[in-house]
Amino acid sequence: MTNTELPIVAITMGDPAGNGPEITVKALADASLYERCRPIVVGDAKMIEQAKAFVNHPEIRVNPVTRVADAMFEAGTIDVFHMDLIEDVASFKLGEVSVEGGNAAFQSVKRTIELAMAGEVDATVTNALNKEAMNLALEPQGMHFDGHTEIYATYTNTKSYTMMLAHHDFRVVHVSTHCSLREACDRVKTPRVLEVIKLGWQACRDLGIESPKIAVAGLNPHAGEHGLFGDEEINEIIPAIELAQAEGIDAVGPCPPDSVFSEMNGGWYDMVVCMYHDQGHIPTKTLGFVYDREAGGWKAVEGVNITLGLPIIRTSVDHGTGFALAGKGTSNELSLVNAIDYALRMARGRG
Repeated sequence: MTNTELPIVAITMGDPAGNGPEITVKALADASLYERCRPIVVGDAKMIEQAKAFVNHPEIRVNPVTRVADAMFEAGTIDVFHMDLIEDVASFKLGEVSVEGGNAAFQSVKRTIELAMAGEVDATVTNALNKEAMNLALEPQGMHFDGHTEIYATYTNTKSYTMMLAHHDFRVVHVSTHCSLREACDRVKTPRVLEVIKLGWQACRDLGIESPKIAVAGLNPHAGEHGLFGDEEINEIIPAIELAQAEGIDAVGPCPPDSVFSEMNGGWYDMVVCMYHDQGHIPTKTLGFVYDREAGGWKAVEGVNITLGLPIIRTSVDHGTGFALAGKGTSNELSLVNAIDYALRMARGRG
């Protein structure tokens, strides 16, 4: 495959007060990435230029463009769809919540979505944004978003969507995410559980898995123990599984949440449908986030966040903005590299 045939991947810089620009430079400093895709960063070229010094890559050239068509897509050069979002880089404070940083993060995401919807890029990858900073910036406009997922759903006019987390072949999808645990229990309804099973099954197909096997976790301890610890499994989850099976989906469950993730890690399933945020996030991040006690630092911070149900491809790092690490050049770029590779797998699956 020639360079001009490789997928174009748009990467947001994230909140510029965080470590997004740094891990972006680290990831794109690897020349082998340009053998897999044509990456372009969306944000502010001045912040990427500053990040070069933090991560000790002075040899890399930053190429600001205002059209994707003008990007060079060459190893050793980072193309940036420049939006001039930070007024004065020298006075912009790293590691702090700010309206300017929140607005920059939001505007780069919005433009990235627009580029994908217009067909100018083949996939999108997002660095982390700070929800507080973003909503401080949006408040005067009467706007509010819980995070990337809701931004993408709004600007792609998507009604049926969900969050998927992945650590290599360990995958989870969620019936609910950013809401209270009390509300999450109330959201476990047959139509939504069925919707998420189907979204997860299609995602596995997009990843090249011919016959996905989907495990559906229970909501209650021991998946309710036949009604002893709750009846959501009987009244809501089992009917959704049966409807999915009737459509030809290999779905099993409800499975006890305390064992189903170990089973998937052992290769029993291709994905687990989780009933709420932490049920899926905790096992995924336990696998992907590895702290080295002796070295006193993170050995790995891996994991990918994918929004399912969109008309465009969106993957993301599975960690926060890293405000405490900003400017130090020590942040790990593996999650971003994995997010790019997951986006490429999904792009191939969609043909």
